[in-house]
Amino acid sequence: MALWDRVRTELDRAGRVAQQAFDEGRLRLEMLRARRQADGAAQKLGYAVYRARRESREIGADEYAALAKAIESAEAEVERFRRLIDETIARRRRPTALERTDPGAGAA
Repeated sequence: MALWDRVRTELDRAGRVAQQAFDEGRLRLEMLRARRQADGAAQKLGYAVYRARRESREIGADEYAALAKAIESAEAEVERFRRLIDETIARRRRPTALERTDPGAGAA
């Protein structure tokens, strides 16, 4: 019975590790999406400034404010995902209660 308990425990642990890896991957994809949004907004701002200068005028305050807000919002989203990823990694590196109490855990 102890062998089956150990197998079940290891399978549970492997399942948790796999779920954490999946969650981290999902967060990284979301962070990439947010980065692309920031890059797209920055590109739009750059083109707007370029067109305005080409036409010997300044970019409109409303247009600038809207594009700058889009960049700031996307960058805040990137930072939020970066923090979530860091927390996920830190959680994964912390030993579980079983690993702390079971001296045979992790031994081959």
